[in-house]
Parts: sequence; structure tokens; C-alpha cells
Amino acid sequence: MKALSRLAPAFAAALAVTAIAVPAASASAASRPAPASPAHQHRVDGGGSDAVFVLNDNTTANAVAAYHRAADGRLTLAGTYDTRGLGGVLSGSVVDHTASEGALTYDRASGLLFAVNPGSNSVSVFRVSGDRLSLRQVIWSGGQFPVSVTVHGNHAYVLNALGGGTLSGYRISGGWVAPIAGSTRGLGLGTTAATAFTGTPGQVTFSPDGRSLLVTTKAASNAVDVFSVNGDGTLSSSPTVNTLAGDVPFATAFDRNGDVLVSEAGPNAVATFTLGAGGVLTQLHVADTGQMATCWIVRDGRYFYASNAGSGSVSGYSVGSSGGLTGLGNTTTDAGTVDAAAAGHGRFLYVQTGKSGIVDEYAVGAGGALTSIGSVTVAGAVGGEGITAA
Repeated sequence: MKALSRLAPAFAAALAVTAIAVPAASASAASRPAPASPAHQHRVDGGGSDAVFVLNDNTTANAVAAYHRAADGRLTLAGTYDTRGLGGVLSGSVVDHTASEGALTYDRASGLLFAVNPGSNSVSVFRVSGDRLSLRQVIWSGGQFPVSVTVHGNHAYVLNALGGGTLSGYRISGGWVAPIAGSTRGLGLGTTAATAFTGTPGQVTFSPDGRSLLVTTKAASNAVDVFSVNGDGTLSSSPTVNTLAGDVPFATAFDRNGDVLVSEAGPNAVATFTLGAGGVLTQLHVADTGQMATCWIVRDGRYFYASNAGSGSVSGYSVGSSGGLTGLGNTTTDAGTVDAAAAGHGRFLYVQTGKSGIVDEYAVGAGGALTSIGSVTVAGAVGGEGITAA
């Protein structure tokens, strides 16, 4: 694998050190109903069933911006919704304050949207109705500084980045969310204040069959930890640790064959792996992006797009039946490229860019080519992360 030393210039080209203190959460933030009030909700546009949601991660008042998606893919602001929590900023960040993927997660089956509040150690749960949201609960995240949420069936897991990294599980029933007893697991990462940006976990993801839970640890241990999921939603007592020496695994996605794609910030690459028995990852192929700070990866139908924060671009790939990667080229975005979301059955890609809080809109054409169709600026979202589509 490639040397970890390549991570430093990739990030340093675009990012400078920023440190903002965040308050601790109170235990009173545990599961409770929290319907949105007019003072915490602003509606500016009507209806529509196709939507894109963006989390601004604002440290004063975290909020979700809801956009109506037109037939041609263009976005129009439909409303902004207070999470009743606070955004947070990892020391060392500039354009990606949570340094993670999955800060905003939509579960189509339950119709629920999960938004992390890193600054208040909580997760907000919204009911989705087209491009409208209603806040149902604000729950404790089970740890410090939540950064990523994943859902499969009636189980959800939250990844907390600080305090060594923890996972906490929740059960979804009747549109409400409650903690799963005995589900919390510690990752035991040796993160310090000086390494918070690169030394915290990046994403938690269920496998397509829901039997495994994957966690990327970035430079904390250069590993993808794989827990087995029990029938009651709890996890194995310890994970299978797949060490990718020097590769700084940041985010994961799955292809149609169930193989895992990993974005690697160390060498600025995308790699494919099989997920075998016992949670063992076996590498199939790797492709360098030729860009800087390759961190996020999202599936869009047949194609995958990796975001390159240091280059202001996304790199496209198709994946063969044996895990081979074919590059589709790089597409320029606004500065500070972070998370992305696919919509319209693979016809559109929306890319969040953290430097100015902009979401770039693209139509996905033949062969995965991206054509710009516009952009929107999300209020208060400089450095924010978290985007998803309904």
C-alpha cells in the first residue's frame, strides 16, 4: 500500500488549522418527542415529492435545508429546519468540519431523516414528507461528537468520533427511535486534540444484507473495522480489523455485487475489496485519482464518484464484475469538495462543497459523464457536511 506521508500534502494544499470548542451534551437529550415550532422552521416554497436535504453543521443553530428537485434536476429552496442541536468543528478542519461521510442519512423505508449534532452530542430525527420535514425526536448519540449514521431494516447505528470513537445502536419502530440495550461499542482509537481531524473515524456503514457493520478509522489506525450484527441489533464484542497500512480509509460504498469500494485519503485512491467470512476484506483493485484529499465516495446507479477536497473535483469510476475500476475522468466543482448524493434513479448528482457552503448540481449522462446544471448556496453551511436525497 501507499505511504501515509502522502496524506499531509494532499490536505495541506487546501486546509489550514481551525479549532472551535464545542459544548458537551446533557443526558437530558435522550429520546423524546420534539415537534418543530414555527420559530424553528421557515417555509419558503411549496410541495413536490423529489427532494435533496443538506445539513449546514452550524455551531450556533444546526439546520437542515430542504430543496425541491425539479424534473431537470435543478434545486429550489423549500424550507429550512432547525435540528435543535449544534454543529461541531474538529480541530484542524476548514472545509469539512466533521471529516466524515453520512452526517445526514435518509431511510426510505421508515421515511425518517437522521441529522447529527456534533456540538451537542445528539441526533435529530425528522419525518420526511416530500420536501417537507417535521422534527420528531432529538436523541442522545451515545457518545461524543456524532459524525455518521447508517440504517438497515429497523436498526440504526451512530458513529461518535471523539472519546476514542464509539458506536451506539437504535431500534426504529412505528416512526420512533429508541436505544438498543447493550449495543454501544468502543473503538479504542488513540485520538488526541492534535489529531482530531485525521485521527477520528470517518463513516459507519451497514453491508447490503445488514449482517456486517463497517467503520473507517482514517489515520487513527488505518483500518476498516468490521463488526458482525446479531439478530437483536447488537454487535459482536470486537471487530475484525482490516489494516490498510498508510492508506487512511475514509469512506465506503457497495457495488451491485456486494464488493466494497473504499476512498483512501493517503494515496488519493479508490480501492475495491471483497467482504468475506468473518469480516475479512480482500483487495481486488486500486486506482489513483490523481487528485488531492480523496475522501468521500458515493454510488450513483452504475457509477461511483469520489470527492477530492484538495482539488475541488470529483473522480468518476465504473466497476467491473471482478472489482476492476475504470476511470471516467475528473469533473471540477466549487472549492472544498466534500460529500455528495445521487438522485433521480441515477440521473443527477449533487456535490456539497465546504469552502463557501455551495451544492453543485450535475446531470449524469452516458458513460457517467457529469454536466453542470447549476448550484445553490446553503445558508450558514461553510465547512458543513451532510447531504442526502429522497
